[in-house]
Amino acid sequence: MQIQILTVGKLKERYLVDGIAEYVKRLGPYAKVQMIEVPDEKAPENMSAAEEQQVRDREGARLLTALRPDVYVVALAIDGEMWSSDQLAGSLDKLATYGRSQVAFVIGGSLGLSSELLRRADMRLSFGRMTLPHQLMRLVLVEQIYRAMRINRGEPYHK
Repeated sequence: MQIQILTVGKLKERYLVDGIAEYVKRLGPYAKVQMIEVPDEKAPENMSAAEEQQVRDREGARLLTALRPDVYVVALAIDGEMWSSDQLAGSLDKLATYGRSQVAFVIGGSLGLSSELLRRADMRLSFGRMTLPHQLMRLVLVEQIYRAMRINRGEPYHK
């Protein structure tokens, strides 16, 4: 399986960079993982709704440019479906079984994803109704992908 994780902004926090690198290394026997970062837009605290939409649209255009046309796109969105780890594993297994072994998970910036990118997505996945920092979401996502791969192979992993 080939997995892309597309994100907005550069990850600077060393503890997150190290954690993600560890899980990407662990995923090596299961999948080829590619991390793609696109530049974020400046987003001051007191923007109007129109300005926020412009930021999402610009970031979304960058993300869309990085997506191959044949890739299965999973947008991480707070209004998406909430799955268990077993359900994520089952979905990845089904995609691989039916020839959709190229999957891209997309994490937006601090203002979320553009409506154009959400329309391009094949599905929306939520990790809960709480808002998580998009930088931390990268680590949570890559850990859950690793857990899903272990589940699919019937290998033990802490619960």
